[in-house]
Amino acid sequence: MRIGFFTNNYAPWVGGVTTAVETLRAGLEQRGHEVFVFAPRFPAHNAAPGRIIRYRSIPALTYPEFVLPIPFSPGISRLVRRLDLDLFHAHHPFLLGRTALRLARRGGRPLVFTYHTRYEKYAHYVPLPQGWVQRRAAARATRFANHADLVIAPSKATRTTLEAQGVRTRIEVVPTGIPQARIGPGPREALRTQLGFSDRARLVLSVGRLDPEKNLPTLFRAFDFAAQQVDPAHLLVVGKGTHEPHLRALAATLPSASRIHFLGAVPYEKVLDVYRAADVFLFASTTETQGLVVAEALAVGLPVVALRAPGVDEIVAHGMTGALAESPAALADALVTLLRSDEQRAAFVRAALQRASDLSADTHVNRVVALYEELLRGRARRD
Repeated sequence: MRIGFFTNNYAPWVGGVTTAVETLRAGLEQRGHEVFVFAPRFPAHNAAPGRIIRYRSIPALTYPEFVLPIPFSPGISRLVRRLDLDLFHAHHPFLLGRTALRLARRGGRPLVFTYHTRYEKYAHYVPLPQGWVQRRAAARATRFANHADLVIAPSKATRTTLEAQGVRTRIEVVPTGIPQARIGPGPREALRTQLGFSDRARLVLSVGRLDPEKNLPTLFRAFDFAAQQVDPAHLLVVGKGTHEPHLRALAATLPSASRIHFLGAVPYEKVLDVYRAADVFLFASTTETQGLVVAEALAVGLPVVALRAPGVDEIVAHGMTGALAESPAALADALVTLLRSDEQRAAFVRAALQRASDLSADTHVNRVVALYEELLRGRARRD
């Protein structure tokens, strides 16, 4: 098959959508399919090598490191016609998602839409009344989904939300998978030595953008409570974002300030070492459709302590691979309990590793391929 991905988030931007898109692209190409990625042009990545086609873009006013693609290009539209794509896959309902819809309909090709993001939870990035922005975001995503031939949801909770919003298009639940090379345990000593931690240290890990929707102040306070109960406990914070100055200021006011370590953005191929060096993964976001970093943690056998939230509660098996807390106070208590119990952590590690194969990208890619083929067979019968 020749498939066109249309995404507003792609390398060098780091995030869950970029990871999901790239994982699926790599898996499809390993199976002999051709995938063309249509994405925004970032200042440091003006070239469009191979099958990556970049739209001109402008900086996002409320998030300077992010760019917004200009979703019109006569040259790229002509290229799409020459490519004669079999299927279009939109990863957003806005901007390049709308472009995918327009080009798919013009060419008489199926359109698949993956609902990666709870867009109403990102209303604070738009300088307009928040309630209005939230309603508009949900309504536009719903309308777009109803124009697609198939909607992919990363979790059952996401499917339920879409159906409640009025999506009538068929929705299939297909969680994003983890590449096989990123599954399983590995050495933990090298990075600990590099960072100056002994094997006795208890390392708590947070991975993700340092932005308001990730609820990191709650995470920091949960760790601070635990750090006063467990010695020596340290928090490793991987990521960058608009909230970093605020989070650094918050960390400086906490009794555990000297134990909170900001590691910045770690390249995708290196962050696996950080997962494997840690003892517990801590997660406080309640805005996820799935929580890909949680799945990455479990895939290497890292126990998870998280706030119970839709999507996350489908990945973490409470009491088996980690602990799901109902409140910020319970999150702190669960972290203390797990850091204190070597036996409990070991049991969670074993259970996480046993489940790791369920998180494989192969399962995800095979399911998507089957859905693509089903759509194309249906289109051929109608033609």
